[in-house]
Amino acid sequence: MIKKLTLSAITALSLLSISAVAQGMENGMMQQANMPQKQKMMKKKKNSPFLIKRGLPHMTKLLMMNWDDPKLALTLEQKEKLMVVRKETIGGVRQIKPEVNRLRKEIVQAIKNGVKADTLKEKVEKLASLEAEATMIHLRCIENTKAVLSQEQLAYLMQKQKQKRMNRTK
Repeated sequence: MIKKLTLSAITALSLLSISAVAQGMENGMMQQANMPQKQKMMKKKKNSPFLIKRGLPHMTKLLMMNWDDPKLALTLEQKEKLMVVRKETIGGVRQIKPEVNRLRKEIVQAIKNGVKADTLKEKVEKLASLEAEATMIHLRCIENTKAVLSQEQLAYLMQKQKQKRMNRTK
């Protein structure tokens, strides 16, 4: 029975891999899987809907990675409050990100097609406005998270983030 399941899984994965290669996934998962870690990080930053691409902690992501860490010691009440912050943050950014990406593509394509920069002003202003809105959501997330955590918990989280960053650069 286990052999059949294993063979079925391997067959399914092989078919998916062949299909992906056949479709020529130039910018898809196949290429990204072979990318070094630094390139993956750069690609994420490039697709970020925020004005400030570096330097601000992504608190909800950091918290999720350390949610049950006994040294962080989140209480049930804190977890409930932090989940509200997370849902508001992710929900807000998810609404903005598709429009940001669409506008970026439109602007890039238009300039490649010879459209004059001045005619793109309205789209650029809209893009800037959306990125500013996403950045404000991010800043509020940091502020609201700090309000829930104790100074010790916050210091511990920031230390964990610093360690993670240092491990990435090695």
